[in-house]
Amino acid sequence: MSTTPPVSRPDEHGEADRGYSGYGNIPGAAVQNRRQLLVKLAWMSLWMVYLFYPVKDLTGGHHGTAATVAGWIGLAVFLAAYLALVALRSTRPGGWHGKYPFVVVMLVLAVVASFGLGEAWLTLFTYASVCVAVVLPARLGLRGVVATTVLALAVALLVHAEPDTLAAIILPCFLGGLAMTGLQRLIATMQELREARAAVAHLAASEERLRLARDLHDLLGHSLSLITLKSELAGRFMDQDKQDAARAQVADIESVARQSLVDVREAVSGFRRPTLPVELAAARTALATVQVTLEADASVLDGWPGLGADESGALAWALREAVTNVVRHGAGATVCRVTSDRTWEGDAGHYAVLEVIDNGPGPGKSGPGNGLSGLEERLALVGGRLETGAGPRGRGFRLRALVPLRTVAEPAPPA
Repeated sequence: MSTTPPVSRPDEHGEADRGYSGYGNIPGAAVQNRRQLLVKLAWMSLWMVYLFYPVKDLTGGHHGTAATVAGWIGLAVFLAAYLALVALRSTRPGGWHGKYPFVVVMLVLAVVASFGLGEAWLTLFTYASVCVAVVLPARLGLRGVVATTVLALAVALLVHAEPDTLAAIILPCFLGGLAMTGLQRLIATMQELREARAAVAHLAASEERLRLARDLHDLLGHSLSLITLKSELAGRFMDQDKQDAARAQVADIESVARQSLVDVREAVSGFRRPTLPVELAAARTALATVQVTLEADASVLDGWPGLGADESGALAWALREAVTNVVRHGAGATVCRVTSDRTWEGDAGHYAVLEVIDNGPGPGKSGPGNGLSGLEERLALVGGRLETGAGPRGRGFRLRALVPLRTVAEPAPPA
Protein backbone atom coordinates (compact mmCIF):
# COMPACT_ATOMS: atom_id res chain seq x y z
CA MET A 1 0.00 0.00 0.00
CA SER A 2 1.51 3.30 -1.03
CA THR A 3 1.09 6.28 1.20
CA THR A 4 0.16 9.91 0.85
CA PRO A 5 0.64 13.11 2.84
CA PRO A 6 -1.02 13.25 6.25
CA VAL A 7 -4.73 13.82 6.47
CA SER A 8 -6.17 17.18 7.47
CA ARG A 9 -6.13 18.13 11.10
CA PRO A 10 -9.41 18.52 13.00
CA ASP A 11 -8.91 22.24 13.51
CA GLU A 12 -8.70 22.80 9.77
CA HIS A 13 -12.38 21.98 9.37
CA GLY A 14 -15.38 23.96 10.35
CA GLU A 15 -16.90 20.85 11.88
CA ALA A 16 -15.61 17.48 12.90
CA ASP A 17 -18.06 15.71 10.60
CA ARG A 18 -19.52 16.88 7.40
CA GLY A 19 -21.82 15.24 4.91
CA TYR A 20 -20.15 13.03 2.41
CA SER A 21 -19.48 14.78 -0.86
CA GLY A 22 -20.63 11.69 -2.77
CA TYR A 23 -23.99 10.00 -2.77
CA GLY A 24 -24.46 9.44 0.96
CA ASN A 25 -24.63 11.58 4.05
CA ILE A 26 -24.00 11.03 7.73
CA PRO A 27 -27.22 10.10 9.60
CA GLY A 28 -28.72 13.21 11.08
CA ALA A 29 -26.51 15.55 9.06
CA ALA A 30 -27.93 18.07 6.60
CA VAL A 31 -28.05 17.09 2.93
CA GLN A 32 -25.17 18.79 1.12
CA ASN A 33 -26.10 18.46 -2.55
CA ARG A 34 -28.75 17.33 -4.98
CA ARG A 35 -27.33 13.86 -5.42
CA GLN A 36 -27.57 13.14 -1.71
CA LEU A 37 -31.15 14.37 -1.70
CA LEU A 38 -32.10 12.11 -4.62
CA VAL A 39 -30.51 9.11 -2.94
CA LYS A 40 -32.35 9.85 0.29
CA LEU A 41 -35.66 10.17 -1.53
CA ALA A 42 -34.98 6.90 -3.35
CA TRP A 43 -34.39 5.11 -0.04
CA MET A 44 -37.52 6.62 1.49
CA SER A 45 -39.52 5.56 -1.56
CA LEU A 46 -38.84 1.92 -0.73
CA TRP A 47 -41.32 2.25 2.14
CA MET A 48 -44.03 2.95 -0.41
CA VAL A 49 -44.47 -0.81 -0.76
CA TYR A 50 -47.05 -0.60 2.05
CA LEU A 51 -49.28 1.40 -0.27
CA PHE A 52 -50.07 -1.92 -1.95
CA TYR A 53 -53.43 -2.10 -0.18
CA PRO A 54 -54.80 1.25 -1.43
CA VAL A 55 -53.50 0.56 -4.94
CA LYS A 56 -55.08 -2.89 -4.92
CA ASP A 57 -58.34 -1.35 -3.75
CA LEU A 58 -58.30 1.18 -6.63
CA THR A 59 -57.42 -1.39 -9.28
CA GLY A 60 -59.87 -4.02 -8.02
CA GLY A 61 -62.94 -2.33 -9.47
CA HIS A 62 -64.60 -1.84 -6.08
CA HIS A 63 -65.51 1.82 -6.71
CA GLY A 64 -67.08 3.92 -9.38
CA THR A 65 -65.18 6.04 -11.86
CA ALA A 66 -65.43 9.26 -9.85
CA ALA A 67 -64.37 7.56 -6.61
CA THR A 68 -61.47 5.81 -8.35
CA VAL A 69 -60.20 9.05 -9.89
CA ALA A 70 -60.55 10.84 -6.57
CA GLY A 71 -58.68 7.99 -4.89
CA TRP A 72 -55.75 8.20 -7.33
CA ILE A 73 -55.58 11.96 -6.90
CA GLY A 74 -55.67 11.67 -3.11
CA LEU A 75 -52.97 8.98 -3.17
CA ALA A 76 -50.76 11.11 -5.41
CA VAL A 77 -51.20 14.14 -3.13
CA PHE A 78 -50.44 12.02 -0.07
CA LEU A 79 -47.26 10.62 -1.65
CA ALA A 80 -46.17 14.10 -2.80
CA ALA A 81 -46.69 15.50 0.70
CA TYR A 82 -44.68 12.64 2.19
CA LEU A 83 -41.71 13.05 -0.18
CA ALA A 84 -41.85 16.85 0.02
CA LEU A 85 -41.71 16.64 3.81
CA VAL A 86 -38.62 14.40 3.58
CA ALA A 87 -36.91 16.70 1.07
CA LEU A 88 -37.68 19.99 2.82
CA ARG A 89 -36.82 18.68 6.26
CA SER A 90 -33.44 17.49 4.92
CA THR A 91 -32.57 20.90 3.49
CA ARG A 92 -34.14 23.30 5.97
CA PRO A 93 -32.94 24.15 9.51
CA GLY A 94 -34.32 22.18 12.44
CA GLY A 95 -36.50 25.05 13.66
CA TRP A 96 -38.39 25.37 10.36
CA HIS A 97 -42.16 25.34 11.04
CA GLY A 98 -43.32 24.80 7.44
CA LYS A 99 -43.27 21.03 7.99
CA TYR A 100 -46.47 20.91 10.04
CA PRO A 101 -48.91 21.64 7.16
CA PHE A 102 -47.62 18.58 5.29
CA VAL A 103 -48.44 16.33 8.26
CA VAL A 104 -51.90 17.90 8.58
CA VAL A 105 -52.58 17.22 4.88
CA MET A 106 -51.51 13.59 5.31
CA LEU A 107 -53.74 13.10 8.34
CA VAL A 108 -56.75 14.70 6.61
CA LEU A 109 -56.25 12.54 3.50
CA ALA A 110 -55.95 9.41 5.65
CA VAL A 111 -59.22 10.17 7.45
CA VAL A 112 -61.17 11.18 4.31
CA ALA A 113 -59.88 8.24 2.24
CA SER A 114 -60.67 5.74 5.00
CA PHE A 115 -64.25 6.98 5.32
CA GLY A 116 -64.78 7.37 1.58
CA LEU A 117 -63.00 4.34 0.14
CA GLY A 118 -62.84 1.76 2.94
CA GLU A 119 -60.56 0.06 5.42
CA ALA A 120 -57.75 -0.58 2.89
CA TRP A 121 -56.83 3.09 3.21
CA LEU A 122 -56.13 2.85 6.93
CA THR A 123 -52.54 2.09 5.90
CA LEU A 124 -52.03 5.81 5.33
CA PHE A 125 -52.12 6.33 9.10
CA THR A 126 -48.85 4.41 9.43
CA TYR A 127 -47.05 6.95 7.24
CA ALA A 128 -48.76 9.81 9.08
CA SER A 129 -47.66 8.39 12.43
CA VAL A 130 -44.04 8.17 11.29
CA CYS A 131 -44.12 11.76 10.01
CA VAL A 132 -45.68 12.97 13.28
CA ALA A 133 -42.79 11.38 15.19
CA VAL A 134 -40.31 13.11 12.88
CA VAL A 135 -41.65 16.66 12.91
CA LEU A 136 -42.68 17.01 16.55
CA PRO A 137 -40.13 17.93 19.24
CA ALA A 138 -38.65 15.03 21.18
CA ARG A 139 -40.76 15.74 24.28
CA LEU A 140 -43.99 15.60 22.20
CA GLY A 141 -43.10 12.85 19.73
CA LEU A 142 -44.49 9.94 21.75
CA ARG A 143 -47.69 11.83 22.56
CA GLY A 144 -48.20 12.62 18.89
CA VAL A 145 -47.73 8.97 17.92
CA VAL A 146 -50.23 7.84 20.55
CA ALA A 147 -52.74 10.46 19.39
CA THR A 148 -52.34 9.40 15.75
CA THR A 149 -52.80 5.74 16.70
CA VAL A 150 -55.96 6.54 18.69
CA LEU A 151 -57.30 8.51 15.71
CA ALA A 152 -56.57 5.60 13.38
CA LEU A 153 -58.27 3.17 15.77
CA ALA A 154 -61.35 5.41 16.02
CA VAL A 155 -61.62 5.69 12.24
CA ALA A 156 -61.14 1.93 11.86
CA LEU A 157 -63.98 1.24 14.29
CA LEU A 158 -66.25 3.75 12.55
CA VAL A 159 -65.68 2.15 9.14
CA HIS A 160 -66.28 -1.28 10.71
CA ALA A 161 -62.84 -2.67 9.89
CA GLU A 162 -62.33 -6.39 10.42
CA PRO A 163 -60.38 -7.54 13.51
CA ASP A 164 -57.52 -8.82 11.33
CA THR A 165 -57.27 -5.40 9.70
CA LEU A 166 -57.09 -3.71 13.08
CA ALA A 167 -54.15 -5.88 14.13
CA ALA A 168 -52.39 -5.56 10.75
CA ILE A 169 -52.69 -1.77 10.46
CA ILE A 170 -53.19 -0.17 13.86
CA LEU A 171 -50.30 -2.03 15.52
CA PRO A 172 -47.75 -1.03 12.80
CA CYS A 173 -49.08 2.51 13.06
CA PHE A 174 -48.07 2.68 16.70
CA LEU A 175 -44.85 0.66 16.43
CA GLY A 176 -43.65 2.54 13.35
CA GLY A 177 -44.13 5.90 15.04
CA LEU A 178 -42.53 4.62 18.25
CA ALA A 179 -39.49 3.34 16.35
CA MET A 180 -39.13 6.67 14.56
CA THR A 181 -39.30 8.50 17.89
CA GLY A 182 -36.39 6.41 19.16
CA LEU A 183 -34.50 6.97 15.93
CA GLN A 184 -34.91 10.73 16.23
CA ARG A 185 -33.47 10.63 19.74
CA LEU A 186 -30.58 8.51 18.50
CA ILE A 187 -29.86 10.98 15.69
CA ALA A 188 -29.95 13.87 18.15
CA THR A 189 -27.47 12.02 20.36
CA MET A 190 -25.18 11.39 17.38
CA GLN A 191 -25.26 15.08 16.52
CA GLU A 192 -24.34 16.01 20.08
CA LEU A 193 -21.49 13.48 20.06
CA ARG A 194 -20.13 14.89 16.79
CA GLU A 195 -20.25 18.40 18.21
CA ALA A 196 -18.54 17.24 21.39
CA ARG A 197 -15.83 15.43 19.41
CA ALA A 198 -15.22 18.53 17.31
CA ALA A 199 -15.01 20.62 20.48
CA VAL A 200 -12.50 18.22 22.03
CA ALA A 201 -10.33 18.26 18.93
CA HIS A 202 -10.51 22.05 18.78
CA LEU A 203 -9.61 22.34 22.45
CA ALA A 204 -6.64 20.02 21.97
CA ALA A 205 -5.35 22.16 19.12
CA SER A 206 -6.01 25.35 21.09
CA GLU A 207 -4.10 23.96 24.05
CA GLU A 208 -1.09 23.34 21.80
CA ARG A 209 -1.31 26.88 20.44
CA LEU A 210 -1.47 28.28 23.96
CA ARG A 211 1.56 26.25 24.97
CA LEU A 212 3.51 27.54 21.97
CA ALA A 213 2.47 31.14 22.67
CA ARG A 214 3.44 30.77 26.32
CA ASP A 215 6.83 29.23 25.47
CA LEU A 216 7.64 31.87 22.86
CA HIS A 217 6.66 34.64 25.22
CA ASP A 218 8.89 33.28 27.97
CA LEU A 219 11.79 32.57 25.63
CA LEU A 220 11.79 35.64 23.43
CA GLY A 221 10.72 38.10 26.12
CA HIS A 222 13.83 37.44 28.19
CA SER A 223 16.19 37.05 25.21
CA LEU A 224 15.05 40.18 23.39
CA SER A 225 15.22 42.24 26.56
CA LEU A 226 18.78 41.04 27.12
CA ILE A 227 19.73 41.77 23.49
CA THR A 228 18.27 45.28 23.77
CA LEU A 229 20.20 46.00 26.94
CA LYS A 230 23.50 44.71 25.58
CA SER A 231 22.99 46.63 22.32
CA GLU A 232 22.62 49.86 24.31
CA LEU A 233 25.78 49.05 26.29
CA ALA A 234 27.70 48.28 23.11
CA GLY A 235 26.64 51.62 21.65
CA ARG A 236 27.79 53.49 24.77
CA PHE A 237 31.15 51.70 24.79
CA MET A 238 31.66 52.57 21.13
CA ASP A 239 30.92 56.22 21.87
CA GLN A 240 33.54 56.08 24.62
CA ASP A 241 36.07 54.35 22.32
CA LYS A 242 36.03 51.24 24.48
CA GLN A 243 36.31 48.84 21.55
CA ASP A 244 37.15 45.75 23.59
CA ALA A 245 34.17 46.18 25.87
CA ALA A 246 31.91 46.84 22.88
CA ARG A 247 33.18 43.68 21.14
CA ALA A 248 32.46 41.69 24.31
CA GLN A 249 28.87 42.98 24.34
CA VAL A 250 28.45 42.16 20.63
CA ALA A 251 29.76 38.64 21.31
CA ASP A 252 27.23 38.27 24.10
CA ILE A 253 24.47 39.48 21.77
CA GLU A 254 25.48 36.86 19.20
CA SER A 255 25.50 34.13 21.86
CA VAL A 256 22.09 35.13 23.19
CA ALA A 257 20.64 35.29 19.65
CA ARG A 258 21.97 31.83 18.80
CA GLN A 259 20.56 30.35 22.00
CA SER A 260 17.21 32.03 21.35
CA LEU A 261 17.11 30.48 17.90
CA VAL A 262 17.78 27.05 19.40
CA ASP A 263 15.07 27.57 22.03
CA VAL A 264 12.52 28.67 19.41
CA ARG A 265 13.28 25.65 17.25
CA GLU A 266 12.80 23.33 20.21
CA ALA A 267 9.53 25.02 21.13
CA VAL A 268 8.22 24.75 17.57
CA SER A 269 9.37 21.14 17.36
CA GLY A 270 7.42 20.35 20.49
CA PHE A 271 4.39 22.10 19.06
CA ARG A 272 4.48 20.03 15.87
CA ARG A 273 4.88 16.71 17.68
CA PRO A 274 1.58 14.83 17.21
CA THR A 275 -0.28 13.34 20.14
CA LEU A 276 -2.53 10.30 20.22
CA PRO A 277 -5.72 12.11 21.40
CA VAL A 278 -5.45 14.70 18.62
CA GLU A 279 -4.59 12.09 16.00
CA LEU A 280 -7.48 9.90 17.11
CA ALA A 281 -9.92 12.79 16.77
CA ALA A 282 -8.47 13.57 13.34
CA ALA A 283 -8.77 9.90 12.38
CA ARG A 284 -12.51 9.89 13.14
CA THR A 285 -13.00 12.92 10.93
CA ALA A 286 -10.90 11.54 8.07
CA LEU A 287 -12.49 8.08 8.13
CA ALA A 288 -16.00 9.53 8.30
CA THR A 289 -15.45 11.17 4.91
CA VAL A 290 -14.97 7.71 3.31
CA GLN A 291 -17.77 6.04 5.30
CA VAL A 292 -15.43 4.01 7.50
CA THR A 293 -16.31 3.49 11.15
CA LEU A 294 -13.50 3.95 13.65
CA GLU A 295 -13.52 1.59 16.62
CA ALA A 296 -10.89 2.60 19.17
CA ASP A 297 -10.23 1.07 22.57
CA ALA A 298 -10.44 3.47 25.49
CA SER A 299 -6.93 2.40 26.48
CA VAL A 300 -5.53 4.20 23.43
CA LEU A 301 -6.29 7.56 25.04
CA ASP A 302 -5.12 6.42 28.47
CA GLY A 303 -1.61 5.81 27.14
CA TRP A 304 1.11 3.64 28.63
CA PRO A 305 2.92 4.33 31.92
CA GLY A 306 6.58 4.88 31.19
CA LEU A 307 6.06 5.97 27.57
CA GLY A 308 8.34 8.87 26.69
CA ALA A 309 7.37 11.91 24.65
CA ASP A 310 9.40 10.81 21.62
CA GLU A 311 7.93 7.31 21.69
CA SER A 312 4.40 8.67 22.11
CA GLY A 313 4.95 11.00 19.15
CA ALA A 314 6.14 8.07 17.04
CA LEU A 315 2.96 6.12 17.82
CA ALA A 316 0.88 9.17 16.91
CA TRP A 317 2.70 9.35 13.57
CA ALA A 318 1.95 5.64 13.07
CA LEU A 319 -1.77 6.21 13.70
CA ARG A 320 -1.81 9.10 11.24
CA GLU A 321 -0.05 7.07 8.54
CA ALA A 322 -2.33 4.07 9.05
CA VAL A 323 -5.46 6.21 8.73
CA THR A 324 -4.03 7.88 5.62
CA ASN A 325 -3.59 4.45 4.05
CA VAL A 326 -7.18 3.49 4.86
CA VAL A 327 -8.52 6.74 3.40
CA ARG A 328 -6.54 6.52 0.16
CA HIS A 329 -6.13 2.80 -0.45
CA GLY A 330 -8.73 0.98 1.67
CA ALA A 331 -11.44 0.87 -1.00
CA GLY A 332 -14.38 -1.14 0.31
CA ALA A 333 -13.33 -0.91 3.95
CA THR A 334 -16.13 -0.22 6.43
CA VAL A 335 -14.42 -0.59 9.81
CA CYS A 336 -11.04 0.52 11.12
CA ARG A 337 -10.10 -0.75 14.56
CA VAL A 338 -7.39 0.81 16.76
CA THR A 339 -6.13 -1.14 19.77
CA SER A 340 -3.31 -0.72 22.25
CA ASP A 341 -1.32 -3.34 24.12
CA ARG A 342 2.07 -4.07 25.62
CA THR A 343 4.40 -6.98 25.04
CA TRP A 344 7.53 -8.45 26.62
CA GLU A 345 10.39 -9.48 24.35
CA GLY A 346 13.00 -11.03 26.59
CA ASP A 347 16.14 -8.96 26.99
CA ALA A 348 14.65 -6.19 24.83
CA GLY A 349 12.21 -5.33 27.62
CA HIS A 350 8.65 -4.07 27.46
CA TYR A 351 7.16 -2.58 24.30
CA ALA A 352 4.07 -0.46 23.78
CA VAL A 353 2.05 -1.74 20.82
CA LEU A 354 -0.38 0.27 18.69
CA GLU A 355 -2.33 -1.82 16.18
CA VAL A 356 -4.56 -0.53 13.37
CA ILE A 357 -6.61 -3.01 11.32
CA ASP A 358 -9.14 -2.37 8.55
CA ASN A 359 -11.37 -4.76 6.60
CA GLY A 360 -10.42 -3.44 3.18
CA PRO A 361 -8.77 -5.27 0.26
CA GLY A 362 -5.45 -5.83 2.05
CA PRO A 363 -1.83 -4.97 1.23
CA GLY A 364 -1.80 -6.42 -2.29
CA LYS A 365 1.41 -7.26 -4.11
CA SER A 366 2.96 -3.81 -4.15
CA GLY A 367 5.78 -2.98 -1.77
CA PRO A 368 5.64 -0.38 0.99
CA GLY A 369 5.53 3.25 -0.15
CA ASN A 370 7.49 6.23 1.06
CA GLY A 371 5.09 6.87 3.92
CA LEU A 372 5.55 3.44 5.50
CA SER A 373 9.30 3.60 4.90
CA GLY A 374 9.47 6.99 6.61
CA LEU A 375 7.35 5.68 9.48
CA GLU A 376 9.69 2.72 9.89
CA GLU A 377 12.61 5.14 10.14
CA ARG A 378 10.78 7.24 12.75
CA LEU A 379 10.15 4.19 14.89
CA ALA A 380 13.74 3.02 14.50
CA LEU A 381 14.98 6.35 15.87
CA VAL A 382 13.26 5.65 19.19
CA GLY A 383 14.22 1.98 19.26
CA GLY A 384 10.94 0.66 17.88
CA ARG A 385 9.88 -1.15 14.75
CA LEU A 386 7.02 -1.44 12.27
CA GLU A 387 5.12 -4.59 11.29
CA THR A 388 2.66 -4.65 8.39
CA GLY A 389 0.71 -7.37 6.66
CA ALA A 390 -2.70 -8.87 6.06
CA GLY A 391 -5.36 -8.71 8.74
CA PRO A 392 -7.13 -11.61 10.47
CA ARG A 393 -8.04 -14.48 8.16
CA GLY A 394 -6.11 -12.81 5.36
CA ARG A 395 -8.55 -9.92 4.94
CA GLY A 396 -7.74 -6.25 5.41
CA PHE A 397 -4.49 -4.54 6.30
CA ARG A 398 -2.76 -4.66 9.67
CA LEU A 399 -0.23 -2.10 10.93
CA ARG A 400 1.58 -2.68 14.24
CA ALA A 401 3.89 -0.06 15.69
CA LEU A 402 6.09 -1.05 18.63
CA VAL A 403 8.14 1.34 20.77
CA PRO A 404 10.06 0.57 23.97
CA LEU A 405 8.65 1.46 27.37
CA ARG A 406 11.02 3.17 29.74
CA THR A 407 11.37 1.97 33.30
CA VAL A 408 9.52 4.29 35.64
CA ALA A 409 11.35 4.68 38.93
CA GLU A 410 9.31 4.39 42.09
CA PRO A 411 9.21 7.62 44.14
CA ALA A 412 11.55 7.59 47.11
CA PRO A 413 9.91 7.44 50.55
CA PRO A 414 9.96 10.69 52.50
CA ALA A 415 12.91 11.10 54.86
